[in-house]
Amino acid sequence: MSLFVLAETPAGYGLFKAADKKMFKNQDLAAELGRPEKLVEMLKLKKFVKFDSAAMALEEAASLKEGKVPELLTTLLEDLKSEKKASIAVADMKLGAAISNLPQFNLSPVSGNETMDVFRGIREHLSSLIPGLEQEIVDRMSLGLSHSMSRHKLKFSADKVDSMIIQAIKLIDDMDKELNVYAMRTKEWYGWHFPEMAKILNDNLAYARVILTVGMRTNIADSDLSEILPEEVEVAIKAAAEISMGTEMMDEDLENIKLLAEQVIRYSEYRAQLSSYLETRMRAISPNLTALVGYLVGARLIAHAGSLMNLAKAPGSTIQILGAEKALFRALKTKHDTPKYGLIYHSSLIGQATGRNKGKIARMLAAKAALGLRVDALGGDDEEQDEEERAILGLSNRIKLENHLRKLEGKPPLPKGANVAPSGEIVGAGAFTLKETRRYNTDADGVTEETNGDASSKKDKKSKDKKKPKIEVVEEDSDDEMKDGEDDESDDDAATPANKVAKLSSEEYERLAKSAGLSVKKFKRKYERGDVQVSADGTPKVFSKKELKKQRKAEAVQSTPSKPPAEPTSEKKKKRKHDDDEEQVESAKKDKKQKKKKRHSDAE
Repeated sequence: MSLFVLAETPAGYGLFKAADKKMFKNQDLAAELGRPEKLVEMLKLKKFVKFDSAAMALEEAASLKEGKVPELLTTLLEDLKSEKKASIAVADMKLGAAISNLPQFNLSPVSGNETMDVFRGIREHLSSLIPGLEQEIVDRMSLGLSHSMSRHKLKFSADKVDSMIIQAIKLIDDMDKELNVYAMRTKEWYGWHFPEMAKILNDNLAYARVILTVGMRTNIADSDLSEILPEEVEVAIKAAAEISMGTEMMDEDLENIKLLAEQVIRYSEYRAQLSSYLETRMRAISPNLTALVGYLVGARLIAHAGSLMNLAKAPGSTIQILGAEKALFRALKTKHDTPKYGLIYHSSLIGQATGRNKGKIARMLAAKAALGLRVDALGGDDEEQDEEERAILGLSNRIKLENHLRKLEGKPPLPKGANVAPSGEIVGAGAFTLKETRRYNTDADGVTEETNGDASSKKDKKSKDKKKPKIEVVEEDSDDEMKDGEDDESDDDAATPANKVAKLSSEEYERLAKSAGLSVKKFKRKYERGDVQVSADGTPKVFSKKELKKQRKAEAVQSTPSKPPAEPTSEKKKKRKHDDDEEQVESAKKDKKQKKKKRHSDAE
């Protein structure tokens, strides 16, 4: 029974045959393996299979790590098929179990503490065991393979470097502090010369640009500041410069102030550039977290946790109070209420909520952020997907949280199809508006309007009859009033003439409308209604409403016959007497009541 040793090197697989079958039972084996001459005598190289590339070495090493037998190793072990009974020493117990399960080989693996000394000696004297393999090359190969294995285990991506985010957000925070100090020093220094400008102009960047453009305050009146300031601010600064109470300064002082103003401008421009860089990195590394809390808050959370993976491992309750650890432990020590939010408080969702709803939204937002972080950190990297597809979980959760917040605040929910813009703003779907249709114009009907007018007049008369009182006082001159009422009704009813109007062609309509000074549409409507008369020579005459009423009244007077003699007024007098009797009865009752009241008062 022969003994073989399988050596896994970064350059390839080496298969050695042991000279002594009972080599592992030797107690002085560790001392003997320290000498390379003795190791070469004990182990003889049977076959060496090298890796073709670094990618192949990574695949083989990953398979060995998982306890699988790769293809290249299988081809190497085929040389041992001729051996009836053989044992093979391997460094990993999982690999030994996988080799023993191969049906085509009759091999018994050996692994454990007994083989550790042998493999330690092989690694130390590998260059002497395998001819042509130098130690420097082996060290370089082992370093490259270890880096490749680390990337493979962590699913490394060149885009997902959260250390860049941590450094960027820390630099932004430091630059904000420095910018505030520099800007305040600039205002204080230049304020000795022109103190009024600091009250008018609050923007630090614009303040520094004005200093570089103007210099002394005496030059402000002649300088053009339209590219830096709005018109009203420019006018106010020029007016204040004329009556300024500041002290005079030398040119040397102004040069130093200008140098400080240049630093403020450079810092501000670099800060804006760094902010855009941080936003793009956050959208590439953690798109779901960015959609939920914004890139600044998300970057601060990652920096506080140390890495994206550490933040993804944290539960939602930890993310909620991340940044408020001092307040948490102080509350636990003093047995007070624990804080509801930490760094996550600065997100836009919590800022929209009122006081009593901030804690609820912070808890829900932290839970959704924990889910999004796990997708960002452990999800697959698909290069074909764009930013919106990779951030679909964060966008959908953001809309859900917006609707829940609106429900808590008593506001209507977001419309269907709403989305979150890259800046974090909610973009509503396009509203569907229905335009109001025009109503039917009855004045355009010249033929059917007469019958419709009669029907409507009958309805009006019925409604007027219903509203009449049961007992009427009829006077002698009521006949004249009846005439006026009939004339008014006839004016309302006679909206169109009874006679039919001759039809005209479109060319005639245009000619007559032009001569009448009206539009074709308006002239056509008036002509069909009968408001226009065409003379024999072809000139149209348009009548106004007053003229039409006078004509219709004159026609009505001519058509009505002479009135019959007036009827006796006995019935009218009866009605008047009846009304007078009722009034007398009511007055008598009132007198009796007054007398009774007087008697009671006298008796008292």
